[in-house]
Amino acid sequence: MSQDIRDFTTAPCTLLALGEPTHAEPAFALVRNELFAQLAAEGFRSIALETDRAAALVVDDYVRGGAGTLDQVMAEGFTHDFGSIAANRQLVAWMREHNADLPPRERLAFHGFDIPTETMSAPSPRRHLERARDYLGLDLDLTGLLGDDERWSRTEAVLDPAESIGATPEAVRLRAIADDMLTELYARAPELIAATSPAEWSRTRTHLAAGIDLLRYHHRCAQRVDRRVRLRDLTATRDALMARNLLDIREAEAERGPTLVFAHNLHLRRTPGAMRVGDVDVTWFGVGAVMASLLGERYRVVVGSLGRGKAFELGEPEPDTYEGYLQRRASTWSLTPTSAIPDARPRADNTTRHYFPLERDVLAGSDAVLHLP
Repeated sequence: MSQDIRDFTTAPCTLLALGEPTHAEPAFALVRNELFAQLAAEGFRSIALETDRAAALVVDDYVRGGAGTLDQVMAEGFTHDFGSIAANRQLVAWMREHNADLPPRERLAFHGFDIPTETMSAPSPRRHLERARDYLGLDLDLTGLLGDDERWSRTEAVLDPAESIGATPEAVRLRAIADDMLTELYARAPELIAATSPAEWSRTRTHLAAGIDLLRYHHRCAQRVDRRVRLRDLTATRDALMARNLLDIREAEAERGPTLVFAHNLHLRRTPGAMRVGDVDVTWFGVGAVMASLLGERYRVVVGSLGRGKAFELGEPEPDTYEGYLQRRASTWSLTPTSAIPDARPRADNTTRHYFPLERDVLAGSDAVLHLP
C-alpha cells in the first residue's frame, strides 16, 4: 500500500487513468487533485476529465491565463453537472495559479474527453456546425435542416426510436454537410491558419467533431432494435468517441508530457464494461479496452474503491469482500497493486445504482486500486 502515484507511472506510461466507482462521492475528486499535483511535479502536463471536450476549451483557456472569471468558467466549461463540484473548482483555480509564472510550453492543460450528451438527452448540433460554417466562411443556411433545438434535446428523442430525428432526411443531409465541412477544413488548412491561428483552426475542428459526434449519436438513437442492443450500441458509441478524443488529446500532448485521465471505472477499465439497466445486462468495450488495445503498456489504470459512503448510505463492507479486505488495511486513502489483492467476493450491500463494487473483472482490467475508507 502506498500514497505515491509514481509507483504506477513508470515508463512507458503516457496515459494514466484514475477511476472512481461512483460520481456521488466527492472525496475521489479531492484525492485526484492531490495526485495530479504529484504528477505535475513529475512531468505530467495535462489532465482530461469526463466532460464535454468542446465546452472544456473554455476551462483550458482560463487555466493557461486567459480572460474570464472562475464562476463563468465553472458554469460554461463543464457539462454533466460537474461544474458544481467543489473539487473541480479547486482544480481549475490551482491550475491557473500553478501556470501563472510558467512559460507557455510548460503550463498545465485542461481537457474534456466526453461528447456533449447526458444520460437521458443529447443536444442539437447547431452551435458546433454553425461555428464551423462561420469559420469556413460558407454561405450555408442550416436552420431549415436543424429545426427547433428542442426536437433534438427532448428525452423522447433519445429513448424512443419513433421519436428520434437522427435518421430523418434532414439529419442525413446534415451529416453529409458536416463531413464536407471537415474535409474543407483540412483542405484549406494553410489558408485558414495563416488568416487566424493554429489554435483557432484546432478549436474549430474540435467543435465540428462534436457536431458530427452528436449526429452519429442521434442516428444510433433512431435505430429500431431491441432494448439490449440499443443500450449496448448507445453506450459503445459514446465510449468509442471518448476514446477517439483521448487519442487526439494524446497526439496534441505527446511532446509535452503524459496525461492523467479521470472518469468512472466503467469507462477506464481494460476489461469490457458491464452494468445492469433495469432488467437488461449491458456489456461493451469501453474507453479503457480501446486504449489498451491501441496503446499497450503506455496505458495504465488505477480504479477507485470506497469503504463507506454517507451520501448514498453505503455502509461498512463485509470482511470477505474486496472492499472489506482493503478497508481493514487502510486508515486513509491508499494505492494497492491489484496483484496484491487476494480473491474475494463482490459486495452486495449497496441497494442503489450509485456505487459499482469491485469485482474480479474490474481488478483484472487494472493495475492498482485507489481505496477511500
